This record gives sequence, C-alpha cells and structure tokens, in this order.
Amino acid sequence: MNKRFPRLRRALVATALALPFASSSFAQTVSATLPWTGTWSAAPMSTGDGGFNNQTIRQIVHTSISGTAVGVRFSNLYGNKPLVIGDVHVALRDSGQRTVSGSDRPVTFNGQTFVTIPPGGSEMSDPLAFQVPALADIVVSAYLPQQTPMETTGHAEGFQDVYIAPGDVSTDPEFKGGVVNALGAQSYYFLTDVVVQNASATGAVVAFGASITDGSASAPNTNGRWPNLLAKRLQASGMTVGVLNQGIAGNDFFTNDSGESGLGRFKRDVLDQYNVKWVIISDDAVNNLIGGAPPSADSLNNALAELVRSAHAAGVGVICSTLTPFRGVDSWTPDIEASRESVNAFVATSDSGCDAVLDQAAALGDPADPATMRGAYDSGDHLHPNQAGLQAIADSVKLDWFK
Repeated sequence: MNKRFPRLRRALVATALALPFASSSFAQTVSATLPWTGTWSAAPMSTGDGGFNNQTIRQIVHTSISGTAVGVRFSNLYGNKPLVIGDVHVALRDSGQRTVSGSDRPVTFNGQTFVTIPPGGSEMSDPLAFQVPALADIVVSAYLPQQTPMETTGHAEGFQDVYIAPGDVSTDPEFKGGVVNALGAQSYYFLTDVVVQNASATGAVVAFGASITDGSASAPNTNGRWPNLLAKRLQASGMTVGVLNQGIAGNDFFTNDSGESGLGRFKRDVLDQYNVKWVIISDDAVNNLIGGAPPSADSLNNALAELVRSAHAAGVGVICSTLTPFRGVDSWTPDIEASRESVNAFVATSDSGCDAVLDQAAALGDPADPATMRGAYDSGDHLHPNQAGLQAIADSVKLDWFK
C-alpha cells in the first residue's frame, strides 16, 4: 500500500536542499507525489533493557534501496510512559561510530527538533531531502534528554553494534565519549523504520518470520541475514525493490512470548509498511512445532491461510516458505516431523492461497535425509542455518516474483 507522510510540509516540497558534502548533482527535493518505500526496518518488541537518561544513541541502518529523501520512525509501542526524543540526526557512516564529516542533517517532527511519543504510539519524522545510498550504512543519532520508559521498544538481537554516549553528541562525527552499548549488546532502540523516495522503486517485500529471518547465527556487523543477501541480489539484477526484515527470534503464530504473535502483528509489521507489494511468510511455524505442546498441522495451515487472505485483501502478494528441517533438535519427534511435512505440502496447494512458494526446506535439507539440515549449512544447533545456509535461502528466491 502506498502511504504518504501525514505532514508533508510545503516548505520541504518546494525547496531543493543540497547536501553540504556533495556536488550540485546531489541536490535533492522532497516530492509531494512520489510514494515512499521502506529501505530498512526492524520488528518492534520489548527489549527489557530501558532506562536511558541524558544520553545519545547512535544506531546503524543498512539500507536496501537508495533514495533522494528519507524519513525515520520511532516507536514507543511497549513503553509505559511518554518517550521524549530530541535532536535527531541522520548521516552517512564512515566506520564504527564515526560519520562522514559534513553529511549530517537534522531531522524534525512536525517542524520541531523534538517529539514526545505517548505509550503505545509511534511517530514518523518529517520528510528530509537526503541522498540515501543503496546497500550502505547510514547513521541515525537520537538524543534522549530524560528518563526513558523502562519497558523499551526496540529490537533485540539486531546483530549490529549500537553506540551510546553521555549528553547530546548527536551531531559529533566522532561521537566523543561513545562506547558500544553493553546493556543490550546489539539491540536496536526505538528506531523501527527508515523510508525513502526513489522514482525507480517498484515496491517493498517484507520478510516475515522468526530467528532464521532475523539472522540468528549470522556474523554480527556483516549484514549477513538472508533478507540482506536478497537485497544484494535484487540490486545486482537492476531491480529497485526495498527489502524489509520483520523477523523476531522466537516468534510464532499464536503466542506473545517473543514479540507479539505472528497473527497479531502481521497487519502492523507487514501490511502497514510503506509501499509494500509482497510478503515472504517464513519460519514462525517452526517455533510452534519445536515449542512445548505443538499445535496440529491443520492449526498451522489455517493460520497461514488467514495471513494470506489478509495480505490479498490489502493488495499484497504472498510468497509462502516451506518449513526448514530440524531433526537433531531435542524436541524433534516423528510426529512433529509429520506436521512439518504436512505444512510444507499445504503451501503448494491452491487451498493455501499462496502466490508462490520459497522452498527453504529443499534449499537447506540433506538430500539423503530431508528431515535433517545438510551439514554444510548447519550452524551447529541443527535448527539455524549458518552463513552459507542463509545465502542458500536468498539464492532460492526467484527474482521474477517481483517483476
């Protein structure tokens, strides 16, 4: 669905804003008619490690597509009191916590340099003319002037270093005093979406799932998650399709143990994304099977069909994934394996409603024992694919689905 910023300010639309570090060929404007498309996202959840106060958070975002204008969304979905964010800046990344000198630009919210987000709410910034590169790191720095909610909205296990510094150093290229955050390791905080304007963009695809989608077992700070690898393939083929990762480790269709249930969060995390045209429904059901008291295959198939119907009602195409093998996990049984195989058979039928099938099971399974992940792709826990396995998933996506 094509979404527009609710407060597209006339002054920004009318004025060309050249980046100070760039040549005149990089002068950009914000268009009043060009749709916005997601270039990066992280599924919101409660990280449980709040309590920031008079500190700046510098977060690294690895883009999928480029853009000539940018917007950033912050969320207080799980906060128990208002969240005050001030002095937000975007910049190009140099390395580590450093930004490219002269690339920094201030971000506003309804024309103000600060924003107060109520509990349960989120806020998209005003649109900002900014040259966003594809497949590159941009930096979002946000000053938190007062105590933040202890129940912090963010994304645990982001596999990307996050930097914290005392006081307001959001504009400092060196981020003096900043250190890699030790509290939540590589979690994201409050930042959930980055969107761009790109006249060539044909839409965004959302990867929706659990830990395999989220990138568990990928190397930190390398952007080795399979959605990142898919974005590289799309760019190499000349296709301008945003790739958004809405995986949450431990997530499943029915429970709220790791983020909101898949059924509960699907509209917000998938259908409400900017210019979403496709969704890949991936590995949530794996967690239903390996957890205690797994539901029947019929229950999982019905849940999948419900998501497919919701997506189609919103005009979003659905690519259904088969469930990856996990024999060797302690909870595996022949009955659970039979349920996995039943789900995998269902997605290929017309009853599922799926528009296409991403066969992750075939991509990762041992040809001699399809219930087991092949050794070359096993991270060691018999559940999560290693980097080669994540690449195999990305390589199994047919790019023609997005044409």
